[in-house]
Amino acid sequence: MARYTGPACKLCRREGTKLFLKGTRCLTEKCAVERRAYAPGQHGQSSGRRRKASEYARQLREKQKVKRIYGLSERQFRNIFDRVLKEPGVTGEALLVALESRLDNLVYRMGFAVSRRQARQLVRHRHIKVNGRTVDIPSYRVRPGDEVQVADASRELVQVKLALEQFGRSQPVSWIHVDTDKAVGKMTERPSRDAIPIAAQEQLIVELYSK
Repeated sequence: MARYTGPACKLCRREGTKLFLKGTRCLTEKCAVERRAYAPGQHGQSSGRRRKASEYARQLREKQKVKRIYGLSERQFRNIFDRVLKEPGVTGEALLVALESRLDNLVYRMGFAVSRRQARQLVRHRHIKVNGRTVDIPSYRVRPGDEVQVADASRELVQVKLALEQFGRSQPVSWIHVDTDKAVGKMTERPSRDAIPIAAQEQLIVELYSK
């Protein structure tokens, strides 16, 4: 399936909640979810009068929401699920940890980009290094102890400077450490579920894929 390139706010309206696909702009702009609190499309306004959603519908919507937050295609998302299914522990938590461990997500979490979409672009354009080596694969799995940094020649990029400036006014997640002056960060530990700031019911996704 091709990657979605349409309006980000349309996805938020479809899920009925802010997905923060524009990063910090979602905090400053008047959100479409607030202005039009119904799903997009010609039947959007009448969707609220429909009967209660089935269990399958709830599971599907939760999967779509998480998939869209991280900007993945269905195949990418399913491949990650199939991989964590073989790992020990709670599958739902392992799924979120795997998503958070992607390089594009770490670039976003460390404040080098204002959104995951922008972070993915920085990685693909070879502006990011992991442990001193250039990595241009957004899905690269970062592990505890790995150091992620913006390449020296890329620190003067306007989008990187603006992102770091905004990051300085926010609180990073507890499992990473960032030096904004040097544009370098480290994943200090494997994140626990409580330390992942995503409002998701991951167990519904597990139930959906386990059918």
